[in-house]
Amino acid sequence: MSKNKTSGYKGPHGYQKRREGEGRSCIRYRCGLTNTIQDVLRQRPGWVEVKDDGEWDFNWCDVGWLRENFDHSYMEEHVRICHFRNHYELTRKNLMVKNLKRYRKILDRESGRLEAAKCDFFPRTFELPSEYHLFVEEFKKSPGSTWIMKPVARSQGKGIFLFRKLKDIMDWKKDGSRSEEKDEAQVESYVAQRYIENPYLISGRKFDLRVYVLVTSYVPLKAWLYRDGFARFSSTRFSLSSIDDHYVHLTNVAVQKTAPDYDPEKGCKWQMQQLRRYLTARHGTEAVETLFRDIDTIFVRSLQSVQKVIINDKHCFELYGYDILLDQDLKPWLIEVNASPSLTASSQEDYDMKYRLLEDTLHIVDMEGRLTGREKRVGGFDLMWNDGPVYREDINLETLDSSCYTANTHLGCVNDRKQQLRQLLKPLPGQKKS
Repeated sequence: MSKNKTSGYKGPHGYQKRREGEGRSCIRYRCGLTNTIQDVLRQRPGWVEVKDDGEWDFNWCDVGWLRENFDHSYMEEHVRICHFRNHYELTRKNLMVKNLKRYRKILDRESGRLEAAKCDFFPRTFELPSEYHLFVEEFKKSPGSTWIMKPVARSQGKGIFLFRKLKDIMDWKKDGSRSEEKDEAQVESYVAQRYIENPYLISGRKFDLRVYVLVTSYVPLKAWLYRDGFARFSSTRFSLSSIDDHYVHLTNVAVQKTAPDYDPEKGCKWQMQQLRRYLTARHGTEAVETLFRDIDTIFVRSLQSVQKVIINDKHCFELYGYDILLDQDLKPWLIEVNASPSLTASSQEDYDMKYRLLEDTLHIVDMEGRLTGREKRVGGFDLMWNDGPVYREDINLETLDSSCYTANTHLGCVNDRKQQLRQLLKPLPGQKKS
């Protein structure tokens, strides 16, 4: 139950207390979004939506609400909210890179260069305008290379452009001609990032991966990886000859669905299982296992890089949307992490996947108190880190590669979540056995 501190509200002790006239306790939720999560919450047995200033036990809010209200809210023990207070340490492009660079230096100092090299999974990146001179120095080392400019706090491909000449940056600094909001061009921070010029292509088209990681605690770090996800494809064949064509270089669905030849029936996504099967057929099981272990390392290391700066709060959890790009050598690159990954579906298949993802997120947050806390799998989520790596029961720890951070993840593997949930969870009140 949550109320503003200024109201002096103390409330009853715990939401399990039955309210007058009710046969059983209910969970009151607020939701600031009108997409798939709203459907999941409305169809969850025993959950009741409250509006405006109503008392709530669970809040799926946007980051704007969090920024304006978190510091002024009193939350009882059981209350849960879907963001950590300073989530932006990982989800703002400039802060993500700053924290990763700092963490890499710590590893180099404490564990050596070999360990630090395991954090070399993000492109060379500089914040502008503050690191402009450092950027110019790096830029001149590789004349003719392609770079990409991104505003640090925008999403869906807004404000992004590619360039090969410093003149383009000078023009951008001078008059903001590249910015959609010209008046903000002088104050808005950007990152200049080395563009991955050799992306892995399928049918000549570039793609990136959207993968979901759920963090329920930073102290200790506890993180889950979802088995499903998808690859987002560009609608136009890849080429470096035209760096101004967003349909070639940006895989964001918000960008691609505006392409003249976009087919809403086909969309521009592959499910993760389909991609894993394709890569295995082309490169073999061993190469693909190595690739996915390297992707696991990205998740763990990036979370560790912010573990000491994120304000841990037992009321908070975070469902991150990771964007990963593969190059021709099957090396994964971290592009960015999203605090509010799109929950709007682009197709029925996409809707079904996101519905399952969100349903399983609520299972793990466990407002109903049905879990023991010792589970390694809940629905489509596998526990990959719990104050240390989590291993499957069938793993021989003596033969395990020391570079493997986690061995309990199944990204792109079969997601038999219905069967797993049937064994794990008792039906909710009013819910039929499936």
